[in-house]
Amino acid sequence: IPKWKIVPTKDVIDSAFKDPIKREVIRNNKLIYQDKPRLKTALEMLRTSISLEDGLNEVILPFFVLHGEADIVTDPEVSKALYEKASSKDKTIKLYPGMWHGLTSGEPDENIEIVFADITAWLDKRCNAVTFEQILRPSNQGFEKFDNVMVTMAATSGRTQSNGTYLCGLKRPRTQRRSAM
Repeated sequence: IPKWKIVPTKDVIDSAFKDPIKREVIRNNKLIYQDKPRLKTALEMLRTSISLEDGLNEVILPFFVLHGEADIVTDPEVSKALYEKASSKDKTIKLYPGMWHGLTSGEPDENIEIVFADITAWLDKRCNAVTFEQILRPSNQGFEKFDNVMVTMAATSGRTQSNGTYLCGLKRPRTQRRSAM
């Protein structure tokens, strides 16, 4: 039974890749698995998702989360929850209006350029300012956060306040759908 391909799924390619030409390139790529997931694989994906949701507050390393606001594969609330719950002192969130799930490969080229420019700028700012050793330092109990790392947040101006119901299960029961899968 664990190897049965019986888990119902939607065609994520149609929902993730906005550019129709790129969508077809992905669809015709024989290296990309496009069958239904096996039952055991789906179960492990669910367990991993739940584990990640439960540990969002344990994220302490710097991160930059990017999400398309028009994404129907993964709700943008999941990324917002990561940003809000993570303990990292250096975290940034950037939401892209009108963009879908495939920010770096499924959008029109001009959108992909915007996304990569933001990634590059985020990395450049940190490569010159702070070293990895400055962010974390050894302590008797593992690693502790270094106090002088800046907290940043992109795209906060004009952001609407969340209604407090997160798709990732932080405010809803775990039986709620987390993705289009």
